[in-house]
Amino acid sequence: MTSSSRLPLSFSLGWIGILVLYSIHKGQLDCPGGKLLHSYLLVLLILLVAIICALSSILHISMQGTISNPGPRKSLPKLLYLRLALFLPELLWAIVGAIWVSDRSIKCDRTVMNAIFGTVIASWIIIIFTIVAVVVVFDPLGGKKTLYLTGCPNHNLESSQSDQVFYNVKKTATRVWEKRIRLLCCCIVQNDDHRVAFTSIAELFRSYFSDTDLVPSDVAAGLTLLHQEQDKVENCPKDPEEVLIQSPLSPTADDLDLEIENAAHYMKFAVATYGWPYYIMTNPFTALCKLKGDCCRNSPVEADIVGGDRLNMNFGSILKITGLQYRDFIHISFHNKIFEIPFFVALDHKKEAIVVAVRGTLSFEDILTDLSADCESLTLEDILENGLVHKGITQAANYIYRRLINDGILNQAFTIAPEYKLVVVGHSLGGGTASILAVMLKNSFPTLKCYAFSPPGGLLSKSLADYTKQFIVSVIVGKDVVPRLSMPNMEDLKRRIIRIVANCNRPKYQILLHGCWYEVFGGDPNNFPTELDGRNQDALTQPLLAEESLMVHRSPSYNALIEDESPLNSPLRYPRLFLPGRIIHIVEENSTRRWCSSDVKYHANWSKETAFGNILISPKMVTDHMPDVVAKALNSLAQESVSCISCQPQGDFSTNTV
Repeated sequence: MTSSSRLPLSFSLGWIGILVLYSIHKGQLDCPGGKLLHSYLLVLLILLVAIICALSSILHISMQGTISNPGPRKSLPKLLYLRLALFLPELLWAIVGAIWVSDRSIKCDRTVMNAIFGTVIASWIIIIFTIVAVVVVFDPLGGKKTLYLTGCPNHNLESSQSDQVFYNVKKTATRVWEKRIRLLCCCIVQNDDHRVAFTSIAELFRSYFSDTDLVPSDVAAGLTLLHQEQDKVENCPKDPEEVLIQSPLSPTADDLDLEIENAAHYMKFAVATYGWPYYIMTNPFTALCKLKGDCCRNSPVEADIVGGDRLNMNFGSILKITGLQYRDFIHISFHNKIFEIPFFVALDHKKEAIVVAVRGTLSFEDILTDLSADCESLTLEDILENGLVHKGITQAANYIYRRLINDGILNQAFTIAPEYKLVVVGHSLGGGTASILAVMLKNSFPTLKCYAFSPPGGLLSKSLADYTKQFIVSVIVGKDVVPRLSMPNMEDLKRRIIRIVANCNRPKYQILLHGCWYEVFGGDPNNFPTELDGRNQDALTQPLLAEESLMVHRSPSYNALIEDESPLNSPLRYPRLFLPGRIIHIVEENSTRRWCSSDVKYHANWSKETAFGNILISPKMVTDHMPDVVAKALNSLAQESVSCISCQPQGDFSTNTV
């Protein structure tokens, strides 16, 4: 009820504003048509009072009980229906107000007319916000969940009947999710690829949310509780054996310094693919001035730029970030569609390499590519059989592979520099695409290397991930959520959220308020207990709102929490996919800061893919993924490594940690 808890405040402010407006201009409404405006303000005040009373009652009731014990909130549906009933006169009166304000026969003072016109606009903004909130939050499948559970074979339905019930519910749920996705992507020109992606993503969301009965604020409360639980675990001293298991010494640890230096060098190619948005973000005050000269200059490789902007700002940014010359670029593509992402091919004379750099997520089309997370088989001759990969990212890699090979781009590059090696790099979506592209190119280019910065977690099956350790290095910073994103990890996160909110005996508003304070200012995670002193089966099994039948027939969202068969131990519904190659994990040293900005020190070590088997909740789970943060960490480590080597006595070799 977080949205409804904010509405009383906004309506109260609106009521106060209109009351002040009415008091100030009441004497100025003695004009032709002024009675209409007087009536509009008076009725609007009465409506707002009724709405504020209804919303305040909703807020008071929603603060009762706990997330898994909605019994004290059993009167909430009636109040919601009351608020819905008030919406109709609110809408009608907003229409009346718009008509009266636009009536030219009303000859009142201009200041009065402007003030009332602003009131009408504010009313329409509130109405539109309410409609959007209802569309986003409302679950049209709520009434069908009972059918879904009562239709199972354990409840005396014939097998054919239960199968039909399941099929109808799944089909309806997929259709609802598909409509939501289409609405969010309404500004995108849609083709067959988009429709296929919408259906695939809708099916994925339907499968993921089919067995949950949580609203967004429940999820927010669960995430903040999980963060505190994870901080408790981090603060506990670890046994030496456990530390060794989590940070294993790698047989390739001796080349950690070299790989960090290479990664720091190639990271500038990965971030350059983002073009002018990244350059302006990192140089907010000087970027436009620096780009001005390059934007107005005609480049000699203009014919090799596909889909560039008129002012060449993207290309100018790439030049500034990489430090290369015009002649060093073989091909640049800014073409961006679903499963078709931008990339460029350039000559890196410093490392004697032909670099293929792939852009990460920067558009709605890229997001759809990310979310097309089904698995498909990738068969490589003489190497592997039936290796599983991320479907959407694999299609993006196939697109770039066809461009590089079929269009002769790599052939052109090696004609210019035949002695150079091939290096493929990318960040985020670009890192995942670069990894799969490197797998496709490895047979043709045996010396190929790939650097994947913050790649998505659900990318390769175990056999493929092990194979890529020969030529791929992944770089991950801190608690970055993207390398930990996979369907099994998301399923695990969902189950943990359900368990922790069911076991918490605090009201939701207390959880959220304490969570906001904890995220911003920190504190002791032990100050806010999250477990019930004793598991109360009756409390955990009370129905959510009016869905008694959902709980009677054992909702997997709550009832399983009180049984020995925990959903945390249930079999996975999705194949487990892993990060590519060898993994360098970079973390901050003794970082306790939250929102303050200060210089930090990093250290890095080799890590196993199993270390990223669960999602860590943290304020930095998103910021650690940002390309500028990754670049800063790598540059800091590379500079520290160089300074250590310069002052290190001969014969003293570096350890596996930087």
